[in-house]
Amino acid sequence: MSWKEIYKSRLCTAEEAVKNIRSGDTVVLAHCVGEPPVVVDAMVANYKQYENVEIKHMVSLGKGGYAQLGMEKHFRVNPMFASANVRKTISEGRGDFTPCFFHEVPKNLRNGKLKIDVLLAMVTPPDEHGYCSLGTSVDYTLQAVKSARTVIVQVNDQFPRTYGESFVHISEFDHIVEASHPIVELQPPKIGEIEEAIGRNCATLVSDGSTLQLGIGGIPDAVMLFLKEKRDLGIHSEMISDGTLALYEAGVINNSKKSFNKGKMTVAFLMGTQKLYDFVNNNPCVEVRPVDYVNHPAEIMKQYKMVSINSCIQVDLQGQVVSECMGLTQFSGVGGQVDFVRGVSMGEDGKAIIAMPSVTVKKDGTMISKIVAFVDQGAAITTSRNDVDYIVTEYGIAPMKGKSLRERAKNLINIAHPDFKEELMAEYELRFHMEF
Repeated sequence: MSWKEIYKSRLCTAEEAVKNIRSGDTVVLAHCVGEPPVVVDAMVANYKQYENVEIKHMVSLGKGGYAQLGMEKHFRVNPMFASANVRKTISEGRGDFTPCFFHEVPKNLRNGKLKIDVLLAMVTPPDEHGYCSLGTSVDYTLQAVKSARTVIVQVNDQFPRTYGESFVHISEFDHIVEASHPIVELQPPKIGEIEEAIGRNCATLVSDGSTLQLGIGGIPDAVMLFLKEKRDLGIHSEMISDGTLALYEAGVINNSKKSFNKGKMTVAFLMGTQKLYDFVNNNPCVEVRPVDYVNHPAEIMKQYKMVSINSCIQVDLQGQVVSECMGLTQFSGVGGQVDFVRGVSMGEDGKAIIAMPSVTVKKDGTMISKIVAFVDQGAAITTSRNDVDYIVTEYGIAPMKGKSLRERAKNLINIAHPDFKEELMAEYELRFHMEF
């Protein structure tokens, strides 16, 4: 049977496809922009036919209808990243949360520690050889294709076709739904004076020839603003967003000094605006590869002058970093932060940066220091004090590696917001029995 005949034989509506989900199944949603909204919406609409269907995903940008109040008998939410659409469900006890390093997700799908029965994913139309691209999200989605009993895909001709390890033959899909629509965009964040100051400080730690891991948001984009005078930068990152494009177009990012995948930007997933999706479409300079390669510390450590830049919620005076919780409330997930902090630190010339504003400003204008004497009760430590390297705020850089507890505390207090320095200094004197 030719691939075209296979394709035709497996073509169906979204409503028909989701009837192949059984009560008690674990359904994994493809990551981030790769989530297929037409198929997910059909599954939610068919909820009365299911009991105890578990839903797993990392970052989800969809409606999250399966997490709505009253769906508990039909769907059990159990993500590995607490996206906005499921946070309330988790905090109210109507859903669970599974901690997991990003790079371990494919392995845990292979060995059954993370159960999967059904995968819902978005793909490009097949090429002349019958291969579809997983587009923006190879990460754990490629392994999920291999591990799932049933693979349901939405073929979207507006999904970008990416290179790397993104190609899957049409014969690997059990049910194919055609649905064309624009894909989810994430608009560039506003960069204010604080983000600019943090970006300027981070940029001083980046030398010519460095290979970068950058997340998404105001701080990573602000860092990019201050790298315009650098040379021969490379990208080996779990993701890139629009902020990367200007430096690539200016020739600052050319990937020429990378130890592996020279000349290529290597990522596990993509998230940004249509400009980014147009850039990566059929672009051989961007390789989208599985996260157990991109984020594996043993691979990261091999890259020349690797620099990672991540953010957090809280840092205590020991240098313990909280990035995913507000007390007992799960806000996000570990993602790739520890993957890169450890991989970078294992390299001979790496620098792992945790960058953050010195304070959080509440809606009523109240400021809360992000540098604290003690982390909030119940909060999980994301990056341990043994792993932490540099902490950066708008007030400066606090080196952590090789520093004593006393030195760490002093360095952190020096980059704290002035309004909170006095109370932190009082804690320092109490703890270390000496004047600040």
